[in-house]
Amino acid sequence: MTPREPGPVIGITSGDPAGIGPEVIRAALESGKLPAGFRYEVLGEMSGHAAGHPTAAGARAAAGALDAAAAKLLGGEWQAVVTGPVSKKALHEIGYEFPGQTEFFAARAGVEDFAMCLTGGGLTVALVTAHVPLAKVAGLLEKKEIVRIGHLLSTFLRQCGCGRPRIAVAGFNPHAGEGGDLGSEEITIIAPAVDELAEDPRSLFSGPYPPDTIFQRAVGGDFDGVLCMYHDQGLIPLKLHAFDLGVNVTLGLPFVRTSPDHGTAFDIAGRGMARPESMIAAIQLAARMLGSPG
Repeated sequence: MTPREPGPVIGITSGDPAGIGPEVIRAALESGKLPAGFRYEVLGEMSGHAAGHPTAAGARAAAGALDAAAAKLLGGEWQAVVTGPVSKKALHEIGYEFPGQTEFFAARAGVEDFAMCLTGGGLTVALVTAHVPLAKVAGLLEKKEIVRIGHLLSTFLRQCGCGRPRIAVAGFNPHAGEGGDLGSEEITIIAPAVDELAEDPRSLFSGPYPPDTIFQRAVGGDFDGVLCMYHDQGLIPLKLHAFDLGVNVTLGLPFVRTSPDHGTAFDIAGRGMARPESMIAAIQLAARMLGSPG
């Protein structure tokens, strides 16, 4: 552990050891920008692998760190985890059964009411569907899922200090369906979900809005968060707006889990080019979600 004051433990998993995880973790721990009053513990292999060259051994090390982290979280040794980037392809090649780390921690915690959220700069987005092929998204959109994830987003924003979050719900089709001419999902699924969400007095939900304009309005301050229908609808604007500061958060877990919003970047691993800002932001957000240890 780093020599900090005794307090809640924020664990960090190193991710794939052939990626940039180990170097951005080291840089974050040495940055002097991490909140005081917490202890930071790293799990996983930080050396002994060729940077930029993923292997089955590296994938097994990353998976093992996740298993150990889950045990510490569920056992109460850790109060939060910040996960380093992994290669989903490498993990799946060794038999890893989960689409991503989000689904892994939800399964280990026995939680079905969870969602993927990303935040950075002036934009926060939550995803109704996440790690699924785009061709399947339309068939997966359901009113109850939009409502469920909308409530999780509202809870997260209130946890981060928004008294009554203003949440925009994005449409699915171009121009939010153009009154049904470009698709019916807004009329039959999304608008009814927005009507139900609007009944909750703790938040201000509105929409569905055309996806090509709503993110600019959110960054401009009109909204505190955007509820998105699929992965890239939310991640493209988030990464365009705050690539180096984006943080991935798993909503609905009994513990805090955040992650830098970037991948393993095997192409630049070990070359001194990786920037630690997203890892620093992920650790800072985990601490913020835990609250002051004092």
